Amino acid sequence: MASTQTCSAGAPEAPHAEPRTSAQALDPRALRRIVMASVAGNALEWYDFFLYSTAAALVFGELFFPHGTDPLIGTLAAFAGFAVGFAARPFGGVLFGHIGDRYGRKGALVWTLSLMGAATFLIGLLPTYGQVGLWAPALLVLLRVVQGIASGGEWGGGVLMISESAPPEKRGFYASWSQIGVGGGFVLSAAVFFAVQMLPHESFMSWGWRVPFLLSIVIFGVGVYIRSTLPESTEFAKSEAAGKTSHMPVLDAIRKHPRAILVAMGLRVAENGGSYIFLAFSLVYGKFIGVPGAVMLAGVMVSMTVELVTMLLWGRLSDRIGRKPVYLIGAVGLIVVAFPFFWLLDTKAPALIWLALLLGNAVCHGAMIGTQPSLMGELFSTEVRYSGMALGHEIASVFAGGLSPLVATALLAKYHAAWPVAVMLMAMGAITVIALVCTRETVRGVTR
Repeated sequence: MASTQTCSAGAPEAPHAEPRTSAQALDPRALRRIVMASVAGNALEWYDFFLYSTAAALVFGELFFPHGTDPLIGTLAAFAGFAVGFAARPFGGVLFGHIGDRYGRKGALVWTLSLMGAATFLIGLLPTYGQVGLWAPALLVLLRVVQGIASGGEWGGGVLMISESAPPEKRGFYASWSQIGVGGGFVLSAAVFFAVQMLPHESFMSWGWRVPFLLSIVIFGVGVYIRSTLPESTEFAKSEAAGKTSHMPVLDAIRKHPRAILVAMGLRVAENGGSYIFLAFSLVYGKFIGVPGAVMLAGVMVSMTVELVTMLLWGRLSDRIGRKPVYLIGAVGLIVVAFPFFWLLDTKAPALIWLALLLGNAVCHGAMIGTQPSLMGELFSTEVRYSGMALGHEIASVFAGGLSPLVATALLAKYHAAWPVAVMLMAMGAITVIALVCTRETVRGVTR
């Protein structure tokens, strides 16, 4: 592979995606089974995680946090709890990265789903601030921390179950399927919230909002069954059989791949930060300018449903022209649409609102998230891949996805305008562009 420009004078780290010979290739039917089961498991887990962001934008501020006369203050407090969950994600990444690299991807994923299901179900049973005072937000934040730990270990394992079993020449396409579970989880959670919002307002605020959380007990049972029937990923099984597992994978990842971890963090900023502006903060902004919540939720669901298709197309394109140019489309696109996104929302016209969400999610975010699993995985060697991906992915999520809706809501509360948030989107896009300049193409035979 031809080398490319990097940000350091030293030699760049080579990609570490091991080729698989035809004799080692996984049977197509077995691969399809792994893909479908992984997508289903991921969707169920991320359904639980995304419920909080939707509820934080719509109800938690009023029910769990004192807010005085300004409803944005309560929403701001709810998003602070949202950010706390992200702060816990690196701990989950370290814990389950260790388990996944030492003992296998499959076992780690069963544990993440178990923790997520239990925490989400308990949120649905919590008393509100009006019933128990400060105990309500305290318990909510505690359960959000458990959710964060579980989600911190989820993404890397879910990606690797597919990408480590896929043929190298189609890894971008197959790995992008892992993101279908993430997007599907959001669509499912938004759809359930959309349905319960059809209840009379009093019923929705008193008990209707609990229904999506309580449904997680069913999701937990189905998800654990699905994951327990999966085989271990092909590359990990091969590495384990050869005795190449690491005893301290997190430390080995830091020692062997420090620059790859930093690159992964940079790649995550625009993707994760932009995503939660489009998905969570847009609901707050829509409410602020007087757009009905049903219009915003429907637009989010439509855009995310379309993205389920586009992310696969972006992943396939990355196999043909390389990971970097496709990811660059998304990062530069985020910079370009930052201001137009809010201009379209300000029209309050449903069609233009949906266009804004389609540009943000299906185009900009889709190009990055569809390419991200294969690009990040190819930066690390098998024995530390789960840990390395988790470190880069989850540490960045604290500052990107975790803080972006909180900071955006604070900016809106201060300036009562969207332009500071648009500037923030542009800054996040620029950081990711720099990270792309600082890495090399990981697809064999493609020079970038």
